[in-house]
Amino acid sequence: MIYTVTFNPAIDYIAEINNLKKNDINRAISEKILAGGKGINVSVVLKNLGIDSIALGFIAGFTGQEIKRKVEEFGIKTDFVYIPDKFSRINVKLQLKVEDKVVAETAINGEGPKILDKDVEEIMSKIEKIQKEDFIVLAGSVSRNMKDDIYEKICYKVKEKGAKIVADATGKLLVNVLKHKPFLIKPNKKELEEIFQKEIKTNEEVVEYARKLQEMGAENVLISMDKDGAILITKDKKMLYGEAPKGKVVSSVGSGDSMVAGFITGYINYQDYEKALKMGIAAGSASAFSKGLATKEEIMFQLSKIEKGDNQWK
Repeated sequence: MIYTVTFNPAIDYIAEINNLKKNDINRAISEKILAGGKGINVSVVLKNLGIDSIALGFIAGFTGQEIKRKVEEFGIKTDFVYIPDKFSRINVKLQLKVEDKVVAETAINGEGPKILDKDVEEIMSKIEKIQKEDFIVLAGSVSRNMKDDIYEKICYKVKEKGAKIVADATGKLLVNVLKHKPFLIKPNKKELEEIFQKEIKTNEEVVEYARKLQEMGAENVLISMDKDGAILITKDKKMLYGEAPKGKVVSSVGSGDSMVAGFITGYINYQDYEKALKMGIAAGSASAFSKGLATKEEIMFQLSKIEKGDNQWK
């Protein structure tokens, strides 16, 4: 089984507008409401690809109940910790649209509920259910009032059970996981620069610093580079690079999470790193080329372009 963890999920309210007027009423030309959060996004794309998962995390109040309802609407199992105090955050995204293209986006992200020690203990008890060969995906940031060692605590729990850890986080959260030898980490190029406090200009430099993360403990290091594709350093020290297929980027939201889901799916189905990377790039690209998270059909279409040689492989 695959478990995904989203510590601070949200209701994402996304509205498109033609013009943003200050001190006046602005009317949306389209709007949608989604259950947001990196772990939840991974679960959704996994489900679209036919892979079951269980979504874990903290939810609160009426918005938390709606997050749970929307996730389960996808056919995804949930085992959230419910917090009666306050409510799960609401993130508002205003997208300025000109001639059928989003040219700017302004976001207002809510804070979310306060997480107490007893809430952390409850989610740790749920993580006890994880068994050998299960995957656990730790994705995104933690709530502001939570200690930043929560990822480490989870890693201690699941590593002794023989589960595979996948971490998609930033800065200290990610670096602190490395000593637990995660199966996969997926920083993007910008996050790689932030970790090492170094401007990275070439793919050779990406490989150099990805290998440093591997030396620090990660088994496989996947670096996403948006339109430039991705680089994978495998457990057996091989380097694989693939360009992203060509297409019109509609929204980058969730593309990194989709890459994680695609990679896991490819690895589970084929036990092959090259196929896993191709599926990861296909899923990430398909979500970037669509308004929401990619469907299986959209992902397989991008994968077919990759298989036909629409990008370069080394």
